[in-house]
Amino acid sequence: MKILVIGHTVEDYIHYPDRLENKPGGIFYSTSGFRFIKEDDDEILLCTSVTESKKGLFSFVYDSINNKYFDDVDAIPTIHLNIIEGKERHEKYENITDRINLKYDPADEPDGIFINMITGFDITIEDIKKLRKTFSVPIYIDLHSLCRGIEEGYKRNFRQIPDFKTWAESVDIIQCNENEVFTISDKTSEQEIAKEVLSYGPKYLVVTKGASGARLYSLANNELASYFIPSLKVNAINKVGCGDVFGATFFYSYLKERDVIKALRLGNAAAGVLSTYKEITKIKDLKNDVLSRYN
Repeated sequence: MKILVIGHTVEDYIHYPDRLENKPGGIFYSTSGFRFIKEDDDEILLCTSVTESKKGLFSFVYDSINNKYFDDVDAIPTIHLNIIEGKERHEKYENITDRINLKYDPADEPDGIFINMITGFDITIEDIKKLRKTFSVPIYIDLHSLCRGIEEGYKRNFRQIPDFKTWAESVDIIQCNENEVFTISDKTSEQEIAKEVLSYGPKYLVVTKGASGARLYSLANNELASYFIPSLKVNAINKVGCGDVFGATFFYSYLKERDVIKALRLGNAAAGVLSTYKEITKIKDLKNDVLSRYN
């Protein structure tokens, strides 16, 4: 199986109340999820921007995947994440680059396309329409920073996503968190939003809920159905990248078996497992750790 992954590579500065950590970020986490959950004969094609001076930060994963779609740039985005217990994290960006150069070869014919809007500028609405026109395979999008505008000083606050209906019409699965979901419609309840968004054409809307778990919505004959998976009971010491690894694991499982409930359970397990890792290098154990917790 071949999966095309698209998103910005970024450098994270994570501000905790008692310390500052400098780590690889952005599409690195999604790619790590795919890299360490996949089978040996699967191929990950990553379309991203990288810079020579920072390659060492990402080499743990990037050196072991196909880099034919890497685009060398002078600088990659830097994100300052302020982690506040019990609240949505505060994000501030520096060096936001232009859109990713989508130099993919249609002849590669992926089995699925995974897009994570790390900066919100990763691809344009015209890009997503072109991807839909070019490929008939499932397309997954994590809305991430598409949900945030940009203000003076590169501060990012939630806003209604412009032309969201066009984005939704071009994809099969949409992922957002419990705060981001209110940026995709002016309706005030999650259920009403899900019904409206799924009427645009996507098969599933997945809403991650942090320490609570995740809920999946689908629509059939104008009737909304949902399925909720509670989070794992773990000692969580990490809150960064969990949604990204959730999405990668969910989509990989879905492409393999087309069992959306199993995919939801595995994605939820992956997010919980990652939250227990103090160091990102521990993610090499992701598959074994996820399968041991999956039920």
